[in-house]
Amino acid sequence: MTAKAKTSTGHARCGMSRPWYIALNVFIVFHLIAIACWALPIPVKPVMLVRLLTRPYIVWSGLFQSWDMFSPSPKQINTNLEALIIYKDQSTETWPFPRMEDLSYGDRYRKERFRKLEENLEDPHNALLWPDIARHIARDHNHPANPPEVVILVLRWSRIVPHDSAEAYDRTPSNMKAFFTYQVRPEDLE
Repeated sequence: MTAKAKTSTGHARCGMSRPWYIALNVFIVFHLIAIACWALPIPVKPVMLVRLLTRPYIVWSGLFQSWDMFSPSPKQINTNLEALIIYKDQSTETWPFPRMEDLSYGDRYRKERFRKLEENLEDPHNALLWPDIARHIARDHNHPANPPEVVILVLRWSRIVPHDSAEAYDRTPSNMKAFFTYQVRPEDLE
């Protein structure tokens, strides 16, 4: 076989060895199938099986998408998270998690995955994340003369109630629930 014939294959032209070329193509095909099955709002068995098998990876990587914003039943609750920080001198500070409507378009783009974290953080299936988030907040709000002692993660929500008009909505008063309390240890602040 001549050198010219060997370079006519796709992987040789892009400078990859055959195993890397195959691995890259398998990676691309896997992602196309996984994301398509995750995004399709139809409950057929093959799609549901792919969702079940790829769920850990899709959620871990932040590639998940929920359809609760769209028909047939759009989201009817407005939620936001905040942290209540209690310091050594018993003073308190409330730190709101960033809200997309308060950010510039550039910041919204960069923090979109953060919004998804907020929407799903309160779910008990994600309880393993709570201590790490509380430690991160404690480190960010550490004042050596007055360190944080407790971080409480709080969920605020209000129902979105349709108004008489088809275009206007009223929000009910905000409710709140503390869903995690973390006692900060000195080593958490390092």
